[in-house]
Amino acid sequence: MRDEHGGGYRGDPPTHARVGLHGCFTLDEIQGAHRALMFDDPSESLYAGRLRDMQNWIGGSDHSPRDAIHVPPAPEHVPPLMADLIEYLNREDVPIMVQAAIGHAQFESIHGFTDGNGRIGRALVSAVLHRRGATRNLVVPIASGLLAQRDAYFAALIAYREGDPEPIIRLFARSAEAAAVCSRATIERLNALPDRWYLQLKPRYGSATERLIAAFYDEPALTSEEANFYAGTASSNTNHAITQLEAAGIIKEITGRKRDRVWIAIAIMEELDQLDQRIHAAMAETQKPRSS
Repeated sequence: MRDEHGGGYRGDPPTHARVGLHGCFTLDEIQGAHRALMFDDPSESLYAGRLRDMQNWIGGSDHSPRDAIHVPPAPEHVPPLMADLIEYLNREDVPIMVQAAIGHAQFESIHGFTDGNGRIGRALVSAVLHRRGATRNLVVPIASGLLAQRDAYFAALIAYREGDPEPIIRLFARSAEAAAVCSRATIERLNALPDRWYLQLKPRYGSATERLIAAFYDEPALTSEEANFYAGTASSNTNHAITQLEAAGIIKEITGRKRDRVWIAIAIMEELDQLDQRIHAAMAETQKPRSS
């Protein structure tokens, strides 16, 4: 069974928030994040939150690992390897970035789930930074830097599996620096958005519109059910507020459906796309040879 790395950092499950609440990693928390990630996937819902009980591999064909770039350990070895990894992730005597890089590389090497390992592995990076106090209220998009250097990333994973952790640690350090520097402008722009939206709409205090402005700032993608919850009023008032926000160009609906609709905060998503592009450009600059 072939398993691929895929997805982007904005789709990663909020493992860092769960770890932050309890102050340590547990297998239950990691499995819970995987369950939340894969629950709606029709091909993987039966395996959501379950450590794999079958052999998988990365690359090659769907039917044979003959040309695979990595064949993870046999399924019977997954539980003890995950236990060992969690013990490592909860250590306090390892430099934070080293712990994040090694923890991620080891998780990807174990490949403990049938699918979704890439996204859970990236979420673990944010969780390490959050648990160790390097971040508090935000996710540093290190994964964007890693995905900008896919060849170097996969080469670093191969080197790690062959006993050399230095390339993956160096790549993580470069990605973290690029993400932190590029995020400064994004933070300033995002911080200015609520005031801009309030000035634009001038919502009544306590209204559904005011509450949804705050909600979309905190959660830039909301379903109909979530919008109703955050608005805290009757559905008709929520619909009116949604219409106001759409007319002002603050949000837009992205499913095209009449039921189970989803709206996104346009400016936030655009800014995150631009941040992703800036990180990619910054990572490319680090690859250029320096002139003597």
